[in-house]
Amino acid sequence: MEKSQEATRVRPKVKPGRTKDTSPEASLRKKRMVRFFDYNLLTILISLICFGLVMLYSSSAYGALLRHGDSMHYFKRQLFFYAVGFVGMYVIAKIDYHIYIRWARQIYFLSIFAMALVKTPLGKEVNGARRWIRLPFDQQLQPAEIAKIAIILFIPVLICNLGKDIKSFKGIRQILAWGGVSAGCVLVLTENLSTAVIVMGITCIMIFVVHPKTKPFVALVAAGEVLLLAAVKVMSMTLKTSSNFRLRRILVWLNPEEHTAEGGFQVLQGLYAVGSGGFFGKGLGNSAQKMIIPEVQNDMILSIVCEELGVFGAIIVLVLFGMLLYRLMFIAQNAPDMYGSLIVTGIFAHMALQVVLNVAVVINLIPTTGITLPFISYGGTASVFIMAEMGIALGVSGKIK
Repeated sequence: MEKSQEATRVRPKVKPGRTKDTSPEASLRKKRMVRFFDYNLLTILISLICFGLVMLYSSSAYGALLRHGDSMHYFKRQLFFYAVGFVGMYVIAKIDYHIYIRWARQIYFLSIFAMALVKTPLGKEVNGARRWIRLPFDQQLQPAEIAKIAIILFIPVLICNLGKDIKSFKGIRQILAWGGVSAGCVLVLTENLSTAVIVMGITCIMIFVVHPKTKPFVALVAAGEVLLLAAVKVMSMTLKTSSNFRLRRILVWLNPEEHTAEGGFQVLQGLYAVGSGGFFGKGLGNSAQKMIIPEVQNDMILSIVCEELGVFGAIIVLVLFGMLLYRLMFIAQNAPDMYGSLIVTGIFAHMALQVVLNVAVVINLIPTTGITLPFISYGGTASVFIMAEMGIALGVSGKIK
């Protein structure tokens, strides 16, 4: 009897007809279930941007002074774009990411329309490449950056709609078709092979993440690498008379010393910069190769990081990117639903592919592609859209409890 009374006294009272738990334990759980915001991701992001601005000024001051009469020309422009990007990131982080489900298809077709505008009089050619759209106030927009965000938002919608059908060959073929159309438009309309590879890579990584089987993908990648190496070997012996600039890049990559006039000069000078830095570098601002390498503030800025800060500086950059990717993976794993998880997976894939490709180009593991290093290289459009992606990731993190 005493035991029964004790149990009655300890057990919380719940009125008949009420399903809500009002016990002290439930109240404590509710207090603990607060909305999460990834301040770690924000801290890493700010660290990368600050490091990038310092290296941008160091690498571009000489060229900016000669070309524009202002050593801080590129620095001030990049600072402006990051200010715009931070405002956009803050606004996007406050938006419920589920709204993208409704607009993802429209954004996808808008990206294709924007790329088609490159072929009109609105298109602008820079350094022999026609990939930009003219904007007021002497600004320009690269539509390929819109294509990356479009594919990150739209492919998860298709995967979620397919459900279990994503396991079938028909489902995979449907996803690859939509990704292939976007990548094909990037390649044909803007003649940007590297961005087309990234768009298709994002699509394939999302399929890999949701598909239950791993072995077929591993076998496919292994077979692709073997075929690629065989193709490079064959082409290196047969392309000496080719006039296609993309195919000539393979020759430059295989033997840059013999093709310095065709693009090998930039590759060689970048390798000299990497090699001359040693472990701790020559010191910030003491690079010699930055006065020689053309457009060094773009895709070859990592070579100047290696020359001025050495291998140690490059390790710092890669560790920061590793921490950024880890935080994105954390958000993807803890997202409240499949759509949010896949969006952040797409952002993760974009960051990882772009960093790996840029590093591989700088150390001449692959032919030059024109891929910039996120948050470090100069680029207005790219910086704003990457900040928008970070805003989307932070928006997903805000829904984690």
